[in-house]
Amino acid sequence: MRKTACLLATAGTVAAFTSNSAVDRPTRVSQSALFGGASGYATTLEGKTSRVANIKERLDTSQMVFTCPAGGLTVAQTQSLRRSLPEGSSVSVVKNTLMARALEGTDYDVATDLAKGPSMWFFIEDDIGGTIKAFNSFAKDFDKKESHAILGGAMEGVVYDPAGVKAIGALPSKDELIARIAGGINAVPTKLARVVKAPNSKLARAIKLATEENSE
Repeated sequence: MRKTACLLATAGTVAAFTSNSAVDRPTRVSQSALFGGASGYATTLEGKTSRVANIKERLDTSQMVFTCPAGGLTVAQTQSLRRSLPEGSSVSVVKNTLMARALEGTDYDVATDLAKGPSMWFFIEDDIGGTIKAFNSFAKDFDKKESHAILGGAMEGVVYDPAGVKAIGALPSKDELIARIAGGINAVPTKLARVVKAPNSKLARAIKLATEENSE
C-alpha cells in the first residue's frame, strides 16, 4: 500500500513538472507568419491559390507597390513597421513564386523581375509619399538602411529602381499636401484683410476711383 502511494506521489510530481514546462515553454512565431507568410494551410495547393487571389485583390486596389529584403527583424520591429504605415498601406512577406503568379495579368506584371529572393512587399492604396517616408524612417531608426534597402517598385505600369522609388518618396505626403492646402486657405482672409485695410493700396485707390466715376 505504502509502495503504491509512493508511486502515485512520484507520478504526480512528474506530471506537475511536465505540465509546467509545457505551459512555460515560449511559442516561437516565424517572421513569415508575422507578415502573412506561408505556414500550415497556406502551404497547401488550396492555400496557395487563396493566397494568390488575395494578393491580386490587394494589387488591384494599390496605386503603387515596392519591395525590400525580408528577414532579420524582431517581433517588436515588425510591429513597429506595421504601425508606422499610413492607413491603406500594408506589408507582407510573399513567396516569390506566388508573387510572380499574382503579378501576372495585372498592371504590375512589369515588376516580375523584382520577385527574387526573400522579400517584403508593400501595397499602397492611397498615401504613396507617406508610406515610403515611413519605411525610410523605420530603416533609419532601426539601422536597417543597408540590410533592408528598397529594391525597386512599380506604379502605373512602370518599374522604378531604388533611386526612382526614393524620388517618389521625396514628394509631399497626403498629410503634408492637406496641411499646405489648409494653410493656403487660412492665409487668404488674412492677406485680403491686410490689402483692404491698407489706406494706400491699389485696391483702395481703385474702389475710390470707381465710386467717384459712378457719382458723376
